[in-house]
Amino acid sequence: MITIPNPQKAVFVCVYDVNEQTGEYKTKVINEKGEQLFKNYDRVETIENFDSKQNIWYEKNLLRVVKNGKYGLIDCDGNEILKCEYDEITTLKSVEGNLVVKKDNKVGIVNNLGQIIVPIEYKDVQILKEGYKDEYKIIDENNNCGIISTSGTVIVTPAYQDIKNISSTDVFVAMIDGKWNLINKKGEILNNQYDDYTYSKGDYVIVKSGNKYGVITIAGEVKIEPTYEELNYAFSVYYIAKLNGKYGIINTDNTIVLPLEYLNMTYWEEKEIIIADRTQTETVLFDSNLTQQLAGLFVYEEDYIKARVDGEDKYYTYKFEEKEAKDILTKNTLFVSKKDGKYGFMDSQGNVVVDYAYDEALEQNIYGFAAVKLNGFWGVIDKGGKLVLQPQVNLDNNIYVDFIREWHLADEGIYYTK
Repeated sequence: MITIPNPQKAVFVCVYDVNEQTGEYKTKVINEKGEQLFKNYDRVETIENFDSKQNIWYEKNLLRVVKNGKYGLIDCDGNEILKCEYDEITTLKSVEGNLVVKKDNKVGIVNNLGQIIVPIEYKDVQILKEGYKDEYKIIDENNNCGIISTSGTVIVTPAYQDIKNISSTDVFVAMIDGKWNLINKKGEILNNQYDDYTYSKGDYVIVKSGNKYGVITIAGEVKIEPTYEELNYAFSVYYIAKLNGKYGIINTDNTIVLPLEYLNMTYWEEKEIIIADRTQTETVLFDSNLTQQLAGLFVYEEDYIKARVDGEDKYYTYKFEEKEAKDILTKNTLFVSKKDGKYGFMDSQGNVVVDYAYDEALEQNIYGFAAVKLNGFWGVIDKGGKLVLQPQVNLDNNIYVDFIREWHLADEGIYYTK
């Protein structure tokens, strides 16, 4: 196997002579000329990490090195980041730039500059939630759990069977005698009347009683009785609630502000929009004022939303401003045009390149191909308007239609096939 830790550098880590029975293997690093690099180490390895969605990546400018049975770190230029004096160096799942180091049966955390940010004096150090690297759960030699910041400050002294962060810097959830308790930084118990505490925002905390969820204040005042099957904070005073299998939005006064009638609902914080599935094939989008803006089938790109409405593609910003395809798809050479109920393609200057002959047409994809439909079958044109696949493919079972030349997206939406 060959891996490339940093796409900007010609550093290729090669694994060879793998023994499947013992798990042993050899490595060497070469540059673009085939010259071996970093020969003064017994082994050089890329540092692989992944998250719960199985996205896999490498630490971009770090390599793990082994010398005389001990681990260290170098960068892709060969500069020593950490001396080879550690028993193990491993990743924290989903966290970039911070690594677990082990020495004399104690562990701590170093950053990608080789600085120790959590002292090497604990039995274990774990993440509090996926991707979060400002604070970590620490476990001492007696298996007591606490919380430490990456400045090395112990926020909550290890004294608990388990501990959780609930997105607050002031309150935490600690297990005492097998029961979850809401505590502050001093370890004082604020509330222990519920089975669990799942999220905190400001003065409000989502609580769980049995299989039902509600909201209390940190002072213990009940704002929403635990009656919902799910309850997730959205924004401002609003929560996405599930009741009788359907989703909607309530506020902190337990007033329903979006009816509980949707199959699924999420709040996209980065774009400040609510995505609600009305049916398996229709999604409704709301803005942060809880006003419905669009309904249809959507594809979410980094800078725009593509909506499929009444057989046509329409394009919107995340502020729900409608844009022309040529203003959004600036790299495309052709654009769908409709005339007298038929579809063709124009160039960016408005010249007709493909005549109005098709019953349906899709915009060019990133590969330069556009799908066209005639008499119930799909075909493909290339970026010059040439027909490269006669309309002959039935895709009635596909939610999304996309082609790479004669290869079409399978109905599962995962791979392309003929």
